Amino acid sequence: MRVAAVGDLHVGTDSHEQAREQLADVREHADVLVVAGDLTQLGTHDEGKLLADSLADVGLPVVAVLGNHDHESDAGDDLRASMEEVGVTVLDGENATVPVGDRTLGVVGDTGFGGGFAGASGSAFGEPEMKAFMRRTECSAERIEDGLRALDSDVALVLLHYSPVKDTVVGERPEIFPFLGSFLLARAIDAVGADLVVHGHAHAGSEHGLTPGGVRVRNVAQPLIRRAYRVFRLDE
Repeated sequence: MRVAAVGDLHVGTDSHEQAREQLADVREHADVLVVAGDLTQLGTHDEGKLLADSLADVGLPVVAVLGNHDHESDAGDDLRASMEEVGVTVLDGENATVPVGDRTLGVVGDTGFGGGFAGASGSAFGEPEMKAFMRRTECSAERIEDGLRALDSDVALVLLHYSPVKDTVVGERPEIFPFLGSFLLARAIDAVGADLVVHGHAHAGSEHGLTPGGVRVRNVAQPLIRRAYRVFRLDE
């Protein structure tokens, strides 16, 4: 089972043809494409249509989550609808099962959120704004754990935008680690288990990481991997 993964395409009015060209051969190398958020520059209606056009002819099942850039224009539902019109599955705390030959790939997808990592993380304490910030991450973690428990598939993949581990944000400025991910996401994954986690967002981070429970985590932000996508084999 071959899964192509990439994040942070940042499709804009001046770059959608580039995205189409980069993904033109993905069907030759993979069975499924997953996209780890920041699909667009600003999440506008026009960018959503251009993105959908770029993904329409990929020729594979495509599963995606939204990233922070995709929410900038407060039009996430519109962006999701544009992609679903061309057959892309967009997950927001949900799960999906994709048949791959006689096997099945289960994907739990969520944007995730920030808060930081063990030893230097926020907590839902104090001001209402801080409680709301951390509650957003707690909700994502709860949805991920529930989604993994609900899966009935041969292989389980967690698709995020924000990182669940510190490993894959190392390289970024430490001051911004709390805005790049949260250990709560990893804790939810380890409560159930998964075969792979992929995320984006940390353009200057690191590619390889592990949750405390030993689940592989890979940062597939395109500016980091410097290629159109990474391919992972998950049933060998």
